[in-house]
Amino acid sequence: MAQLSDDCFAFGGDLMPVHAALDLLRSRVAPVTAAETVPLADALGRVLAEDVVAPFDVPPHDNSAVDGYAVFFDDLQADGETVLPVTGRVAAGHLLGREGRRGEAVRIFTGAPMPAGFDTVLMQEDCRPIKDANDGDSVAIPAGIKRGANRRKAGEDVTRGSVVLATGRRLRPEDVGLAASLGRKELSVRRPLRAAVFSTGDEVREPGQELPQGCIYDANRFALIAALRQLGCAVTDLGILPDRLEAITEALERAAAEHDVLITSGGMSTGEEDHVKAAVEALGALHFWRLAIKPGRPVALGQVRDAVFVGLPGNPVAVMVTFLRIARPILLRLMGAEESEPRLFPVKAAFAYKKKAGRREYVRARLARGEDGALTAVKHPRDGAGVLSSLVESDGLVELPEDLSRLEPGMTVEFLPLSEVR
Repeated sequence: MAQLSDDCFAFGGDLMPVHAALDLLRSRVAPVTAAETVPLADALGRVLAEDVVAPFDVPPHDNSAVDGYAVFFDDLQADGETVLPVTGRVAAGHLLGREGRRGEAVRIFTGAPMPAGFDTVLMQEDCRPIKDANDGDSVAIPAGIKRGANRRKAGEDVTRGSVVLATGRRLRPEDVGLAASLGRKELSVRRPLRAAVFSTGDEVREPGQELPQGCIYDANRFALIAALRQLGCAVTDLGILPDRLEAITEALERAAAEHDVLITSGGMSTGEEDHVKAAVEALGALHFWRLAIKPGRPVALGQVRDAVFVGLPGNPVAVMVTFLRIARPILLRLMGAEESEPRLFPVKAAFAYKKKAGRREYVRARLARGEDGALTAVKHPRDGAGVLSSLVESDGLVELPEDLSRLEPGMTVEFLPLSEVR
């Protein structure tokens, strides 16, 4: 008697390993977006289309890191207090108007340019101001300061002629700030990737509609649209398509004419009502279809006319996991981003787990401190591919490689924080 399988990933045929799929997409996907110039304030999250080169040093001059007194280090006593007359004052944005002179101190404030000659700054908290009988100002300076203390040198941040932001960088707030420090008011960036998204399934309903028995609300499409917009894509929502081959084929063909990438959820399996795969093959080609991944597996990369096609599974958690680990690298490469792979971090597992050898699995987990103070990954108690709340309640994903079949508590695992893929 044949043994029935309780593994929903068990139907026949070879599955492509995740690493092989990622290698394939790197070889077949090239940036498709043109460049445009945008104001600096609109550049956040965009991908640079050209290097940003420093036209001058930042800072452009030596300056003080603190409020205090600028002096010549060689004027200071090595073994006792030094008293120097205070002969000038220089604030940020202003010059002293002359070079420094030996045997004097100058009152200086944070960010103010260092007068030529002075090489050391004493913090005002460490000094003792003195008023003499003629209302002249002096300052008593304690021993022990190092030569060059509290002096920021020209070019300490950025050197003239250096590439400070390279082509392909996806701009973060600090990148925008650095560009501003170089006087840039505009940047050349890739135009937004045009993405079309739709769901399939006669059982799927729009949020807000009446929900007949046997139907579900469409969580997948809204999660994907949010994830795409977070990446900076210009998204077209094509709604929910019925489970009819001709309707799906027509929608794909229309969308391919106006978009760079088409993304679907559902309809990629082998059931009689799963028509997306057949529609894609009728209009173009599939480069890979079934992956050795859980949750997921029916994941496709293909082409519909001139548009890239990404087909994701139907279960909500499987949709998000495969989007983050498969679709996201494709999209970033299409956008021209220099780096598409997120960083994973080693942590200790706080749970036991058995898995099928030969496939990569992603386990939802939260981070907690172990008895030794180190971070550990605690598995979410519910692991169904349809339990979207488990992803909401997790900090990230434990990535278990193909060659692992059993995980024991205390073993080191790779952890992908969800914050790394936002």
